[in-house]
Amino acid sequence: MTPTHFAFSSMFILGLAGLAFHRTHLLSTLLCLEGMMLSLFIALSLWTLQLNTTSFSATPMLLLAFSACEASTGLALLVATARTHGTDQLQSLNLLQC
Repeated sequence: MTPTHFAFSSMFILGLAGLAFHRTHLLSTLLCLEGMMLSLFIALSLWTLQLNTTSFSATPMLLLAFSACEASTGLALLVATARTHGTDQLQSLNLLQC
């Protein structure tokens, strides 16, 4: 495993560990998801450059577009949750209650 692959793999694993173990605030969860998406974007971009083909060149841009949509949706949910519940702590959210 090259140091570049190790760096992106460890970046993804750290984002996943943060998502799994530090679920106290919605903002920290969204930041972990963004870190994971950023590591996937950089890894796909470098993979496209290493292959020297143009057939996969649109894949990182598509992932970046989905990441932007995910970020805007997460921010909208964060604002709506903070307005209705007064906090962004995940323990205070009850999904069974309407």
